Amino acid sequence: MLKQRVITALVLLAMLLPVLFAPVAWPFAVLTLVFIGAAGWEWARLNGAVAGVAVALGLLLSAACALALWAGWSEHAPSLVWWVATLVWVLGGALALKVGPSGWPRLSKTLRWALGLIALWTAWLALANAKVTGINFILSVFCLVWAADIAAYFGGRTFGKRKLAPAISPGKSWEGVWSGMLGVLVLSAAWVALDHSFAVDSKSLYSRLQERHGSVGLAGVVVFLAAMSVVGDLVESLVKRAAGAKDSSALLPGHGGVLDRIDALLPVFPLALAMSSI
Repeated sequence: MLKQRVITALVLLAMLLPVLFAPVAWPFAVLTLVFIGAAGWEWARLNGAVAGVAVALGLLLSAACALALWAGWSEHAPSLVWWVATLVWVLGGALALKVGPSGWPRLSKTLRWALGLIALWTAWLALANAKVTGINFILSVFCLVWAADIAAYFGGRTFGKRKLAPAISPGKSWEGVWSGMLGVLVLSAAWVALDHSFAVDSKSLYSRLQERHGSVGLAGVVVFLAAMSVVGDLVESLVKRAAGAKDSSALLPGHGGVLDRIDALLPVFPLALAMSSI
């Protein structure tokens, strides 16, 4: 299993790194469009869509992304899109966590499909816009999610006592959440210092937030984004538990599905653009 995970990770890196650092934006937009379309198919399957309907919804999501790419939104999307995503994640995430794994399947399939497809479309759009903004910016958002996850893992293992959501994800603890938040605070302070010390192609998310909201505002926003990364993870875990599935699919050998790899990223990217657009 470990060998399979490593091979899959290396293949994904070989695909993603060249387009991430390409001088033009469209290869990254197209590649991530494919992954998001696959995630749409996974979401539909987990939420009760039969095979043909799941494929159709995945293709519909891919077509919506392609239309946005054709319209130029992958480079400069209206800021209203980020606020729609914020509304979907704050309200939709709260709804999902409130009803829990047992109540989720009782919601309308159409509502569940719509929430997921909107979240995936806005996440893809935010990824594409972040790439256009600059490598330093997009990496700073990726690293926020990774730092929150790593700090939460080690903090939870070391200090974890109080379960966060035992019915959804038994391994998560409140101590892990606080550790993740502390981790992103340290990361943001260090990244701002590096932005001031080295020549970069663009301002990081943290430098942008500090310029707009000051140091206190920066701290508040990164803590909020760390919390939303946990919401993204919990919502996907909830949906899988409701569907009786261990992974979102088997598309990525050793890693599960696309949703399993991007769940925490989905709310963070559009919300980061919303917060930095104020």
